[in-house]
Amino acid sequence: MDARELPVEGWRKVVHFSDEASGLNAIVSVHDATLGPGCGGCRVRDYESFEAGLEDVKNLSRGMTYKNALAEIPFGGGKAVIFADPKRDKTSEMMRAFGRAIHSLDGLYYTAEDSGVTERDIELIREETPYAAGLVEKGVGGNPSPFTARGVWRGMQAAAKARLGAASLEGLRVSILGVGAVGMELARLVHEEGGRLVVADVNEAALAEARETYGAEVVAPEDAVAADVDIYSPCALGGSINDRTIDRIKAKIVAGAANNQLKTPDMDEALRARGVLYAPDYVINAAGVISVGLEILGTWSEEEMTTRIDKIGGRLTGIFERAAAEDRPTGAVADEMALEIIARGKKAA
Repeated sequence: MDARELPVEGWRKVVHFSDEASGLNAIVSVHDATLGPGCGGCRVRDYESFEAGLEDVKNLSRGMTYKNALAEIPFGGGKAVIFADPKRDKTSEMMRAFGRAIHSLDGLYYTAEDSGVTERDIELIREETPYAAGLVEKGVGGNPSPFTARGVWRGMQAAAKARLGAASLEGLRVSILGVGAVGMELARLVHEEGGRLVVADVNEAALAEARETYGAEVVAPEDAVAADVDIYSPCALGGSINDRTIDRIKAKIVAGAANNQLKTPDMDEALRARGVLYAPDYVINAAGVISVGLEILGTWSEEEMTTRIDKIGGRLTGIFERAAAEDRPTGAVADEMALEIIARGKKAA
């Protein structure tokens, strides 16, 4: 196993791991560890270049710093990427090697599921290190996707009330880009509340399920952002709100599960200027990492998870109110609130 630390200014530690025997080619990024060890999932993706993977893991780990701070769990921001096609290249040996790589960091980073990683993969990682979570053990914890979806649903409700004065999602149109594990569960929750769905994905089987089960209208992925809906919910890879799509948005609310939904920071202000209420991604999608964090801490219970998830709507309401009072974009306000928590953590250390 070869481990090479990458000099990245402003990040606690970024390490490139490679293992010829297993084919592992991975980066672990810990952005900040003020509040505790870095915690965040691992993504397996066939990136077009090493630089693209590095940029993604940097942005993701920084987002986890803010997410964990506002989620009120004692962890810093961490994330990992493995350069591989999850369907073609991923092997048991590769995941075990990744576990050994994590273990070499001596508890600085805890991993969990993300795109391309399954519970079985976490089991393999756990054979090599205790620094992994997201498994059901004695009815505790498990795959964080359903929790993430429920948190996004609660956040949508808060956004609908703040922007539209709606008491619920009943009758509202919601466009979901990406109906994978999180997006499909979100579709179920929206449908059961009486919302009307527009969905987009590259997976034809998932589209068929959403159409047949929830009566969803199907559109092409590139058109989900421009659908004539009340709420646009990006639940796939990040960057769907960018300088090419911003003028196409008809929705009054952006509230989804994807990380890094805004391609560039200026999209935050651009949405505000258009009268679109943005639910900061790392706030609304925090339920999954809350579950992982409680699992690591040994304090996980269904009652605690329900309480924590229900707080997401209230947390977003606070951000919306502060942003309105200060006439500032919601993302910038959320960042500031997270940094205030981290600053208090530094003073207490």
